[in-house]
Amino acid sequence: MTSGGFRYLFGPVASRRFGRSLGIDLLGQRVCSFNCIFCEAGPTQTCTLQRDAYVPLGVVLGEFRAWLGAGGTADVVTLAGRGEPTLHTGFGAVIDAIHGMCEIPVVLLSNGSLMWMPEVRRDAARADIVKISLSGWDDASLETLNQPALGLRFEEYLAGLRAFRRDFTGALRLEVMFVAGVNDTEDAARRIAAHAALLAADRVELNTVVRPPADRRSGPVPADVLLRYAAYFGPRAVVIGPLAECASADAAQSSEDQGGLTAQILALLGRRGCTLDELATGIGRREADIQAGLQELIDLGRVRPSEDREAYYQLVRE
Repeated sequence: MTSGGFRYLFGPVASRRFGRSLGIDLLGQRVCSFNCIFCEAGPTQTCTLQRDAYVPLGVVLGEFRAWLGAGGTADVVTLAGRGEPTLHTGFGAVIDAIHGMCEIPVVLLSNGSLMWMPEVRRDAARADIVKISLSGWDDASLETLNQPALGLRFEEYLAGLRAFRRDFTGALRLEVMFVAGVNDTEDAARRIAAHAALLAADRVELNTVVRPPADRRSGPVPADVLLRYAAYFGPRAVVIGPLAECASADAAQSSEDQGGLTAQILALLGRRGCTLDELATGIGRREADIQAGLQELIDLGRVRPSEDREAYYQLVRE
């Protein structure tokens, strides 16, 4: 059962780290505390530290209940979407509600920028797995890589991550994003690793640019370099590999109308660039059907292939 037709649910999509992941978008727009140069969702439209009830939780949970009732299954439910999920003041209540409705583990994908707030740490600790990020080592590198909302300093950011680590009893994952020409030197890797050691994450994931980034100048770091740097982060460090094959339980849904298919393609691409395989897995349709839908959207000028990574498709943003 895919989430086609829902406003705040998407997928399940194939995740390189979590298997089949049902995404929940708690923002409804490109709102984030960072405007990362490598972000696969594109430039941040509203960069802020201001928390709010960005979308109605009753509607979100109603969609999730309907998805479950229709036989929806996934390996994890992920609070993710178009920006930083902890900006929504009710994200902790969503985690509790999901736990009350099913046994699917809840993953919080956060950049960790609001962990200096006690209420954010309290609610984030309700998740089964929390992924936080650390790709810089001082104010200058934070500004270059993440372009945070006005007022956030690196020491405050790092202190929040460390405070969360002390309190959180679930599985903590730390993502380090390496960008060519920005933080890909030996010295940068060692500096980041020194801060990462203080967080004692259960798993450290070294990643690099794969999908088309917000800043087209952001480039990938070779896998052999990431493998070398992994030694600085200790035995719990892994290099994130290519997307694994992930079978869809709904691959036979070929009788849907083309209008519904193109709407689902647009919904997924609105959150990130995807390959043909990722779209087919996330939507639960044959690649031939997805290709036809993509071609229709390309002809309409609403989707384009990536200029430098032809395997990825993106929305044409006005």
